[in-house]
Amino acid sequence: EGYYAKYGKVGARTEMPGCSLCMGNQARVADNCTVVSTSTRNFPNRLGKGADCYLASAELASVCSIVGKLPTPEEYMKYASQLEAGKDDTFRYLNFNEVDSYVEAADDVKIPDDVREAAKKLQAA
Repeated sequence: EGYYAKYGKVGARTEMPGCSLCMGNQARVADNCTVVSTSTRNFPNRLGKGADCYLASAELASVCSIVGKLPTPEEYMKYASQLEAGKDDTFRYLNFNEVDSYVEAADDVKIPDDVREAAKKLQAA
């Protein structure tokens, strides 16, 4: 699809999913920069020295990348409505029960009885 190349051409920095940035390991953002992140945690210097980090959903992060800043509610809704229009295609991969290859593969999975019973107890709790 070429998304990473498109982002790189306009100067956006994207990272592959993993723990490097969110754990403050090898990858770091520039000192004192502002970051929009889809990670789950935010505390001082997590992503880089003096970095201001705003946590966002994937949708909000997408809009931020388009407008180049945290959007106003009006800017967000403009793009969110476009996302909504394509939701059937965008989110179809999350409906595993509707993907024939997943359903067929699941038919062959053998789950031990003790695991099934433990799952039932958890659901009942």
